Amino acid sequence: MGPEACADSFGSEGDAMTEETNPPQPAVRSERRGAVLLVRIDRPEVRNAISPAVSTECAAQFDVFAADPSLRVAILTGTGGQAFCAGSDLRPQPTKVPRPATGFGGLTERFDLDKPIIAAVNGVALGGGFELALACDIIIAAAGASFGLPEPKIGLAPLAGGPHRLARAIGDKRALALLLSGRTVDAREAQVLGFVHEVVPDDKLMDTAWRLAEDIAALSPAAVRACKQLVARGLAEPSVEAAMRAQADYPAVKAMFASGDAREGVRAFREKRAPEWRS
Repeated sequence: MGPEACADSFGSEGDAMTEETNPPQPAVRSERRGAVLLVRIDRPEVRNAISPAVSTECAAQFDVFAADPSLRVAILTGTGGQAFCAGSDLRPQPTKVPRPATGFGGLTERFDLDKPIIAAVNGVALGGGFELALACDIIIAAAGASFGLPEPKIGLAPLAGGPHRLARAIGDKRALALLLSGRTVDAREAQVLGFVHEVVPDDKLMDTAWRLAEDIAALSPAAVRACKQLVARGLAEPSVEAAMRAQADYPAVKAMFASGDAREGVRAFREKRAPEWRS
């Protein structure tokens, strides 16, 4: 991949250069289905590349998701079959817009969100686009998807969390092999490496993502939030023993026990009915 191909593929330092010459149109669209929110980057003409202004739009959608207790799971994807997100849009823009505090795509620095997000990767996920997928909790990939962090090819390093999340997902040696080479991997290799949960035919991607999201949304919201927080905070502890000693004080674990969902879940099981979660 040459510099021209890389230029729209990173999500770390180049965003200050981004811009568009036409009046802005909504670049991020959402769809709600029950307790699931679909967030779609809708810029297929630039392979769903993200500028700071588009990051702000994404941030607004995830703010809604975070604040609405009736929304339990989110799906993030891109429009079209070519790209999930090709990274930063580096074209000159008429107005300089700062990136939101929640990071690239409104997500890479959103460290306080305990609700799960599924990335439905429908094409290339390069640079900041790959970092955005890694910021989600589960990645489902279309068979034609690909992933890479090509920033070193143009003299940069990925700074939107990609190296940290990738190393935690697949180990430091494998992560460094990808980072230092700038190599792109296809969906099957990504699954073997361990950061992709499932690879499906391209035309089955969204059905699979919706089904998984709805399965998660049917569970106790308090228990789901506790599980996500247990993993996130536990990884920051020095050992499994330390994590287990600390877990009773995690806010989401306390909220789970206070919710009454466990009592309702056992009662519903005994009564052979669907539980009515209170959280």
